[in-house]
Amino acid sequence: MQYRRMASGETQLPSLPESLMAAIEKIAREQDRSVGEVLAEAVDRYVRDQEWEAVKRYGRAQSSERGLAEGDVPGLISEFRNELGG
Repeated sequence: MQYRRMASGETQLPSLPESLMAAIEKIAREQDRSVGEVLAEAVDRYVRDQEWEAVKRYGRAQSSERGLAEGDVPGLISEFRNELGG
């Protein structure tokens, strides 16, 4: 699916199902915001969630490679803090 850049610099989004668009419009009215603001916030939140999930996957992979378990974390934090002198 391709998106076109509009003259204003905004990207044209694909159409949404009518029921979803109605729900978004209702939220926008209730919050006295534009549909664009509601959509931008939703997309921003989704992107941040995906980035956080990637960090967690990386952490799990690193832990697995090192043979670490969740129960090892407090001790590792304590060791790290002691190394820093605090």
